[in-house]
Amino acid sequence: MKDEELKKQMPIGGDVPALQLQYDHCKALRRELKEKEYSVLNAIDQARVFLADQPIEAPEEPRRNLQSKTELTPEEKAQKIAKAMRKQSSEVKEKWESLNAITSNWQKQVDKALEKLRDLQGAMDDLDADLKEAEAVRNGWKPVGDLLIDSLQDHIEKTMAFREEIAPINLKVKTMNDLSSQLSPLDLHPSLKMSRQLDDLNMRWKLLQVSVDDRLKQLQEAHRDFGPSSQHFLSTSVQLPWQRSISHNKVPYYINHQTQTTCWDHPKMTELFQSLADLNNVRFSAYRTAIKIRRLQKALCLDLLELNTTNEVFEQHKLNQNDQLLSVPDVINCLTTTYDGLEQMHKNLVNVPLCVDMCLNWLLNVYDTGRTGKIRVQSLKIGLIALSKGLLEEKYRYLFKEVAGPTEMCDQRQLGLLLHDAIQIPRQLGEVAAFGGSNIEPSVRSCFQQNNNKPEISVKEFIDWMRLEPQSMVWLPVLHRVAAAETAKHQAKCNICKECPIVGFRYRSLKHFNYDVCQSCFFSGRTAKGHKLHYPMVEYCIPTTSGEDVRDFTKVLKNKFRSKKYFAKHPRLGYLPVQTVLEGDNLET
Repeated sequence: MKDEELKKQMPIGGDVPALQLQYDHCKALRRELKEKEYSVLNAIDQARVFLADQPIEAPEEPRRNLQSKTELTPEEKAQKIAKAMRKQSSEVKEKWESLNAITSNWQKQVDKALEKLRDLQGAMDDLDADLKEAEAVRNGWKPVGDLLIDSLQDHIEKTMAFREEIAPINLKVKTMNDLSSQLSPLDLHPSLKMSRQLDDLNMRWKLLQVSVDDRLKQLQEAHRDFGPSSQHFLSTSVQLPWQRSISHNKVPYYINHQTQTTCWDHPKMTELFQSLADLNNVRFSAYRTAIKIRRLQKALCLDLLELNTTNEVFEQHKLNQNDQLLSVPDVINCLTTTYDGLEQMHKNLVNVPLCVDMCLNWLLNVYDTGRTGKIRVQSLKIGLIALSKGLLEEKYRYLFKEVAGPTEMCDQRQLGLLLHDAIQIPRQLGEVAAFGGSNIEPSVRSCFQQNNNKPEISVKEFIDWMRLEPQSMVWLPVLHRVAAAETAKHQAKCNICKECPIVGFRYRSLKHFNYDVCQSCFFSGRTAKGHKLHYPMVEYCIPTTSGEDVRDFTKVLKNKFRSKKYFAKHPRLGYLPVQTVLEGDNLET
């Protein structure tokens, strides 16, 4: 009965609930066998004792009398009973031992199978919880098409971080599948429900991986096509019939669909350069160059850019290696950060796409005339610092800092690199000849001769030299004076055009009393009252003080008694001249 009952429990269940029932039944059966063990063994033992006193049955002799006996003798009855008892005792013992052996073996199988299935079920439950958590995050994702372009990079980083976070799930999937594969040697086959759950978990993990990879791909493609590196947001910097396009090395160019022509320069940059041609009538090159740069500076909105802001942007983009080459997308990223900050402070003045595109155009014109798509970090820094807003000597400090070594000292090569990058700004405007040409070696030599030819100079020594307004850099301090004079009003009348008050620069003669000239007349070289161009004059970019008026009056008195030969022999230069002979190593490279 019990062995039949036990056989009905077989085979091993395919899931934990079924196995638990088998386990409980087996435990109950073992408990019942334990309870009956004494009585069964005692009965077998008593039968053994009884049978020990009984003679062993002899072989039956052939019956001579073929007539069947109607009655057995007492001896024959005893032998028959003993024979039956011996047979039953042997069968009981054999079945009892077999039942115990089968039950014990079944118990071991159930125990091992239950342990394995519990491990597998635990792994499945753990995996299911992790997948639900990850799927909840995935289900919360907005479609890529609904995301703001500015947030694409942030979403890419978050998706990559999410992919790293869910990576350990793969190990849990492997563990679950390994546990599942260990069931076959035990002749244990998961139930249909458990098999479906296994397949479902594996499929969910694959789908999660695919969805993460697909989203990352979509985000990266969107970022490539519409993000800052794609330059897509810069397409709004031009209007029809113009279209902005990108060459293979990410350098922008512009298509005019009306004339079917292309050019490297932004249409607004072309207009700006055409307007700069109107300034060619300014007779003095330093002023002509400075006024051109000032107009360029304002067109690029760099007159709004504080010096410390440029430094923060450089640090934010980790522009620490001056020799590093930046790609056009790198430059755009840096400029976008710069102009985004300016837009927050000057919303009505800064059009970010236009400013970024124009500034990029200018930087390429200055530092990448061949349109290779690469600009050195140092060139970018010097270009932006030179045209940014700030005190002149503070700007000198920033420029020096960009080329100085770890000891905050600068050697001839480093100064040469600084001057080379700086002189490219007037060179691009066609004004380099007036500043000693492109060879910066004489300027470098001038600076170090000023400092007793020491191998290195400090920032103070550099600033002292710059205060002398060396010929190659004179356009920079003049640029600052041009900016300062823009809104200056002087209570004086121009002796030539009669403008009153004089707005901008005021030029006072140190030869004639009460002789003032406005900047327009001065720059065009106009004179009156017999005043000659070589006569000494003093420039004011802000209204004069009473002390300055007295000082100038004294100088006029002195100059009244000086001859024309004196002024011809002692011309006044507004800068420190340097000899521009070609000699020695070329420090430009």
